[in-house]
Amino acid sequence: MEERKAESGNRKRAKLAWPIVAAVAAVLFWFAPLFHIVPLQATRQQTTDANFNAGVFVDKLWNERLLKSVTKAVDAATLLAEIKKDPKAARERHGRTLGLSSTYYYCVSGIGRVVAVEKNSVFLALDESGSTPDIVLETGNLFGNAIRDGTGLVKVDDFPNSRDFNDISSELNRRIEERLLPTLRSKAAVGAMMRFTGCAEIADENTDLRPLRIVPLVAEVRPKP
Repeated sequence: MEERKAESGNRKRAKLAWPIVAAVAAVLFWFAPLFHIVPLQATRQQTTDANFNAGVFVDKLWNERLLKSVTKAVDAATLLAEIKKDPKAARERHGRTLGLSSTYYYCVSGIGRVVAVEKNSVFLALDESGSTPDIVLETGNLFGNAIRDGTGLVKVDDFPNSRDFNDISSELNRRIEERLLPTLRSKAAVGAMMRFTGCAEIADENTDLRPLRIVPLVAEVRPKP
């Protein structure tokens, strides 16, 4: 009889213990699950992020397409004449925009005479005998997306991750700062003639068009005789 009572008590205690064990296990699995369910799109995006290298991308872009694109730049004198006549028409004909942004871009080339040099800028007059600058080449630390978006070679739709898209701009700006600007700053002198190609980012037409501010992509200086 005593053995039956003991066995019955053990069964009752076991029945009472199972809900407790189950509850504890549920709590543990909640805070430390054995696996996570991750959306397939998120997994693909993480893989893309991990594989993208802005430096490698810009190397290929720079060597295979970017420098060749300068042949498609609009002539600076032609563009400025059109802007003076009708800024809206000039924008529609030569400008590039990204999405619905009000900012737009020009890719421009030309030859000008250096009329002034400042710490972060070289001022050019397109008229060889002129003294008023028509073009300002940016020679300081570069920000923004002028080269990336002004050339039209990089499409936002190809980069669903905005961080990768922005890294391209940063890498392009860094390379221009390192490869082009030191030589440009050292050789630019008042009176020198300069052949240039670059991109302008127009966020405010009152300040960015007159003179036209350009991030240089190519700049060749011929010292004054």
